[in-house]
Amino acid sequence: MSNPTITVIGSINVDMVTTTDVLPNQGETLVGREFHIKPGGKGANQAIAAARLGANVNMIGRVGQDKNGTDMLQVLKDENVSTSMVKTVANVNTGIANILLSNRDNRIIIVPGANDEVTPHFLKQFKKEIIQSDLVLIQFEIPLETILYCLDLCYENNIPIVVNPAPAKELPYDYWLKATYITPNETEAEQLFKGREKESALNNKLIITKGENGVSYYKNDELVNTPAYSVTPVDTTGAGDTFNGALCVALSEHKSLSAAIHFANAAAALSIQKFGAQGGMPTRSEVDSLLTE
Repeated sequence: MSNPTITVIGSINVDMVTTTDVLPNQGETLVGREFHIKPGGKGANQAIAAARLGANVNMIGRVGQDKNGTDMLQVLKDENVSTSMVKTVANVNTGIANILLSNRDNRIIIVPGANDEVTPHFLKQFKKEIIQSDLVLIQFEIPLETILYCLDLCYENNIPIVVNPAPAKELPYDYWLKATYITPNETEAEQLFKGREKESALNNKLIITKGENGVSYYKNDELVNTPAYSVTPVDTTGAGDTFNGALCVALSEHKSLSAAIHFANAAAALSIQKFGAQGGMPTRSEVDSLLTE
């Protein structure tokens, strides 16, 4: 059986990561401990997570005509992610994420740059490739109208689509129903779906990630809780992206939802034991090994 093809439509960023013992108050200057420049962006992260786990991954996105853009394209190629549908934008910077790490937690500010040019018009040239995918994965670091276009296109062509609503944006209710699965974390779920988790229309779509408290979802009106692996985190920055990439790999391999979540939990647990959003993303053999322990 050939490996599944997953198309990731989303952001490509460069992460500028500062680690500090204490976060500064307003107007305060503190001395940090470390500074790193790392490849990132939820789209690129999730694409790499899926590729390391064995999927054929197409990335659709945009970068600037700058060194960051050149570097990010090379990173994706080195990770065996197809970049034929990643195009440059003139006179616009590649997306940037400023990340503060403190006490095993993170705070992030994003400057979208070229990611704002991932428009429906841009996507239309790749319509054939999108509807030939086994599964499509999107996140919310691209324009809202593009998210709606992707949901319409996949729904009309019966292509499974996983929606990771991060950062949280409201969608018209009918569009949530076009998603195959929706994967908010607890904060995003509170913002977008508070009190609606049990609605029958959303019942089998919402998969809520809860960090060290695992994952919850409703199956036929019954709440199911899947515990997380107990590990000591080094950097939680890429955990959600690893979970989403891994979940899509498992679903595209026709694993049951419970098995797919278990697989994705294992991948996320491995990812947070190393530094960097992409740096800790595990290989298939590493996940399989943890699952058999």
